[in-house]
Amino acid sequence: MSFRLGKYLALSGIDYSGKSPEQLQSLFKQTLEEGMHGLCYSAYEEGQQPGDILTIEQIRRRMAVIAPYTKWVRSFSCIEGNELVPQVAREFGIKTLVGAWLGKDKDLNEQEIAGLIQLAKQGYVDIAAVGNEVLYRKDLSEEELLAYIQRVKNAIPETTVGYVDAYYEFTDCPKISEACDVILSNCYPFWEGCQIDYSLVYMKQMYQQAMLAAKGKKVIITETGWPSQGKNFEDAEPSMENAIKYFLNTQQWSREENIEIFYFSSFDESWKVGAEGDVGAYWGLWDMHHNLKF
Repeated sequence: MSFRLGKYLALSGIDYSGKSPEQLQSLFKQTLEEGMHGLCYSAYEEGQQPGDILTIEQIRRRMAVIAPYTKWVRSFSCIEGNELVPQVAREFGIKTLVGAWLGKDKDLNEQEIAGLIQLAKQGYVDIAAVGNEVLYRKDLSEEELLAYIQRVKNAIPETTVGYVDAYYEFTDCPKISEACDVILSNCYPFWEGCQIDYSLVYMKQMYQQAMLAAKGKKVIITETGWPSQGKNFEDAEPSMENAIKYFLNTQQWSREENIEIFYFSSFDESWKVGAEGDVGAYWGLWDMHHNLKF
């Protein structure tokens, strides 16, 4: 093997040439059983959507499924039963990245911020995320978001506080990067139309851009994943095989380079079809019935 080819394979991930679907599935199971840093917690079961009230029983059901495979879970809200996710995670000995969902509704934002602060003061929050892709959606101005971040930092000074958004937002908004204790970066080669063979190289570039914006602060990849079915997005093709390959490459890179990654996502959620098209329902490692997909 030439040096150039060897270097390319190291960048692009595992060499899958000649591997059957059965061999890929076996590699997936082995990698999953070795464990991962983090998983994004999919809270809503079939027939549910944001706004519905979650029960502690359903949260425990799903936490029991994923607990053997992850050290951390990430939650996205602190109201409507979502505040139970970090509490149940503690029952299973799992660390938590807890998010307050911020949007255009100021009253809901106040509830979310209050819930996040309360959970942190009760000891359920290892990392606090003040908002998720708020700048990307243009739900709040940079100044409004900075005010929320500072409020949370002032209220829970002993807790690590950050903000979650697409990797490039931290370059575009240096004041946000400066305000955060940690940079929480979403990196999706799929949503930028990347062909699967180049997806790991592309994610590494995204991560490096976030690292430059961080100026020495820790960068955590808070979301990345690949859907198992649905329509193509430019050159990005959803399929069971591509979802397995992307998961394997991501986990190998995470372990070799000590990159902290929260994989998206734990379970398929059909409500996401409305927001993302048909691929939205198929990002989980488990299906909506809690069966391992691969």
